[in-house]
Amino acid sequence: MSSAHSAVPTAGSVPSPPSTASSSSPAVAAPTITELLDFVRRTARDEALIASLPLDPEGRTWIRLDGPGGSEAWLIGWPPGTGTGWHDHADSIGAFTTAAGALKEHSLAVQLPTDGWKTLELTDGVDRSRELAAGQGRAFGQNHVHEVLNESEDVHAVSVHAYYPPLPRIRRFSRTGAVLRLEQTESPEDWQ
Repeated sequence: MSSAHSAVPTAGSVPSPPSTASSSSPAVAAPTITELLDFVRRTARDEALIASLPLDPEGRTWIRLDGPGGSEAWLIGWPPGTGTGWHDHADSIGAFTTAAGALKEHSLAVQLPTDGWKTLELTDGVDRSRELAAGQGRAFGQNHVHEVLNESEDVHAVSVHAYYPPLPRIRRFSRTGAVLRLEQTESPEDWQ
């Protein structure tokens, strides 16, 4: 999530995160990337849920959802011209699907070091770009570096995202040409 404006319902209406399994209840299997992608696609088709997201012309809005198998999930609204900036989801796998409008994803086909670095020189050929119209999505593994944008000048986009394990951190990057620089690391209390 970014530091953008959040239109989150009151605490009483936000679904609570799933509880962890105790010794008396059966363990829940961790969801696979395929299961996360199936979940976001199915959720993106829920017209009533998509319509319930308050949209703000100035900044992104979001609502936390209950994801499968203890995953973290979000419904996100993207005003025209907004985006995430370069980031990854650290050790979490994930998936997202555009529910309305269109999003563009720029990603890097590179395995980043997990910790202990500040700048990285990117090689030629690592840039990837894809358009994701309503109903289209993608899944990704750990340490997937990308930025997501709504490049429309006049149409809001809405998307559904799921991550497992629930996001322990998000690393934010800046990019100048072939140089990727780690700028900050956010923890859950920064976006919840």
